[in-house]
Amino acid sequence: MDALLPWGVAIALNSFLLAIAWVAPKALLTPQGLLHAWVLGIVIWGTLGWRGYVVMLTYFALGTAVTRIGKARKEALGIAEKRSGVRGPENVWGSALAGTLCALGAYLFAGRIENLPLVAALVLAYVASLSTKLADTCGSEVGKAYGKRTFLITTFQPVPAGTEGAISLEGTLAGLVGGLAIALVGYGLGLISSVGIGICLVAAFIATNLESVIGATYQSKYRWLTNEMVNIINTAIGAAIALLIGLVWR
Repeated sequence: MDALLPWGVAIALNSFLLAIAWVAPKALLTPQGLLHAWVLGIVIWGTLGWRGYVVMLTYFALGTAVTRIGKARKEALGIAEKRSGVRGPENVWGSALAGTLCALGAYLFAGRIENLPLVAALVLAYVASLSTKLADTCGSEVGKAYGKRTFLITTFQPVPAGTEGAISLEGTLAGLVGGLAIALVGYGLGLISSVGIGICLVAAFIATNLESVIGATYQSKYRWLTNEMVNIINTAIGAAIALLIGLVWR
């Protein structure tokens, strides 16, 4: 019975928040996006409890705020987020699928003392996946809004802001700040250690740059390689790097 309590709390809390969001005058998610976020919220609270939930909420709040930076300029250039930043199901899972799988893994392996190192590594990977995604969001949005010079990551040739695979100094620095923000929240909540902060930053930096390489070289060649699919790959890389380091660095 005790094992079911977190899931009951998760359903009640997320249903309450869904009802509020559904009638809110300013939507942050489409109706379908709200339903998928409801499922996501239940899974995260049920598997990682309120601490894992707070990390996810922090990502969503900061990620939403960052998309509004320099909105007028990005809209004028035609490089702003579609639907004025209102998120749909594809955005929910593009950002959170990798983290959700890590959370489910940590939940399934919990309960046996010999699994503690694996569970800790999976929780680290969960935080790292969201650290990676916020790093990517901050890097992209700040780079498009304020990047003075943007370069294609594969050739370092100047390209217009918003080009797939483009990077800038301003965006790179913003990405590091974004990745650090999520890592610090995870640390403050006791989900990861101080070493875990560094691991999240390393994972986020490597994954976001690899995502830029994918964007520059492959995204235009394959129709299935949408922005959301690239986000899944990006966060999965960040989670995998953190998981591997976490398992080795016990």
